Amino acid sequence: MEHGSFEDQSKATFSLTDEDHTLANAVRFTLNQDPRVTFCGYSIPHPSDARVNVRVQTTGDPARELLNDSCQDLMLICENVRETFEKAILKFKTEGGLSSMNIKK
Repeated sequence: MEHGSFEDQSKATFSLTDEDHTLANAVRFTLNQDPRVTFCGYSIPHPSDARVNVRVQTTGDPARELLNDSCQDLMLICENVRETFEKAILKFKTEGGLSSMNIKK
């Protein structure tokens, strides 16, 4: 849900349900990498409420577009991490795994 103004779309607060620090901090990080963002932060209204409020203020672009761009960037980052991890697992398995490390008990 978006809370903002129709007149000034460069500022908005987005309420994400069923989320916590895990997603909110990652979204905040990717938003803060964007030079069009002047402020980004998040809060959790209450620990027992599974909801995160993300505040976005921009240099003039619609906050909704920047949040969307940030989520796209985050998905690309996650895909890259997954691919890198899977390559490392494959390399570990093809090189003999733990047996090649000469670990003594």
